[in-house]
Amino acid sequence: MGIVAAFEAMVLFFAFLLSGKKRRGKTDLSQVKVIGRLDDFLPDTVYPYRSGQLYLVRFRDGGFLAISLKCTHLGCSVRWIEDDQKFVCPCHASQFDRKGNVLSPPAPRALDIYEVYLEDGLIKVDLNKKIKRRFFEPSQVTYV
Repeated sequence: MGIVAAFEAMVLFFAFLLSGKKRRGKTDLSQVKVIGRLDDFLPDTVYPYRSGQLYLVRFRDGGFLAISLKCTHLGCSVRWIEDDQKFVCPCHASQFDRKGNVLSPPAPRALDIYEVYLEDGLIKVDLNKKIKRRFFEPSQVTYV
């Protein structure tokens, strides 16, 4: 009886340890959010999507970039200042350009981004795939 109880305890222990392990190859579709229709976003504009904690930037050439609103310094929420054309962190005054590059420290690197998909005229962002980066690269922009 003691051997069976010890075996059950071991099974439960290992099941607990492995329960938090991420399953590879599976996408949590509940975290792929429809941001809106392609036609709703004018070129050369920044749109907040607060419930998804990101800003959607549409560049003059039509490309899209989904930028996290969390500052890379301590995680405070940055605000887009339209008049100055930059993101500003209210906690320690870090500033970022519309591509998320650091203009003024203490932020150590560019704002994180999310993967953007364009399907059937809809803009979708995968909130599971937060991408950390040092600076902006043109390959990070999604085009129609």
